[in-house]
Amino acid sequence: MNSLLPSFEQLPRYVRVRSEPGATFVEFDFAIGYPDLFVELVLPRAAFASFCKQNRVQHMDTAMAEAVDADMEKWRYGEVRGQSA
Repeated sequence: MNSLLPSFEQLPRYVRVRSEPGATFVEFDFAIGYPDLFVELVLPRAAFASFCKQNRVQHMDTAMAEAVDADMEKWRYGEVRGQSA
């Protein structure tokens, strides 16, 4: 095994909240290692806070979220909105 590669525990974890700020349940995307490869999850607010702390997550900023969305569009439609393939 290559010691230069990070272990699974060392991979960054990303969260992108999709729900409204005051919602009872937090709907979010969770990714490990690659922000564009994620699962969709739903947790009550307190459980979400605990989940984020335990996983030492990085909350996606607007630029990162836009990059993920653009990549998804590229794979889905073969182009980024407003650009030709």
